[in-house]
Amino acid sequence: MGNKSLHIIKIGGNVIDNSENLYHFLKDFTALDGFKILVHGGGKVATQLSETLGIEAKLVDGRRITDIETLRVVTMVYGGLINKNIVAQLQRFGTNAIGLTGADGNLIRTKKRPVKIIDYGFVGDIDEDSVDAEGISRLLETGFTPVFCALTHDGDGQLLNTNADTIASALSVSLSSLFETTLIYCFEKKGVLMDVNDDDSVIRDIDPVRYEELKIKQIIHSGMLPKLENAFAAIACGVKAVVIGRSDDLGELKQGRPFGTRLSKTS
Repeated sequence: MGNKSLHIIKIGGNVIDNSENLYHFLKDFTALDGFKILVHGGGKVATQLSETLGIEAKLVDGRRITDIETLRVVTMVYGGLINKNIVAQLQRFGTNAIGLTGADGNLIRTKKRPVKIIDYGFVGDIDEDSVDAEGISRLLETGFTPVFCALTHDGDGQLLNTNADTIASALSVSLSSLFETTLIYCFEKKGVLMDVNDDDSVIRDIDPVRYEELKIKQIIHSGMLPKLENAFAAIACGVKAVVIGRSDDLGELKQGRPFGTRLSKTS
């Protein structure tokens, strides 16, 4: 089974919040060959619904605090509205999608983030035993395409809000023992840029040596560094490659053309 290819693709709010972008992305996603998993965050819908319901969003250093009211909203929005909309659209294109939280099938179990200086509330932290790779692999082998939202559970009946980038990374690491896994982060830029103001200055390939050079020269925008650190950590744990690019360019992969920035052990 080790030579079977698996793409794990994470999409963010810029795709979810725009129905036309989402339509084209899901069409390109369906066209990809081999096994695949989609992971999505929440977009702006959760914030809008919170405001409608009179629930104030609490942020500390840009990070959302998930109190019990917020958890109810994100469960409705991530696990319900967004997840099922994506699943229905994928069925329309011929992808037999199945919408999941980490609680479904006990596929992703996390621990509530411990309270240190800040209490983040009902937020789940992933560890190396969180993902049930065998269970997910059985779904894939049966012909289902899992669509995970950014919710997990603690095994004691508590749902937990969990970072979608982290979920995508943990899935790719865990499943890399069973599949040849490529992790793709779709965001609003065409890739990692040499010049943050020039959208066409994409660096096509980065290996660990090149990454150190780019860091020393301070070429990479500081906002990208955490993403790249996580990407190389995943590669060190067995993921074949991590690709960072724009969702509306995903179709290039099917055409065999370069898409985004590819991070791997060797260029």
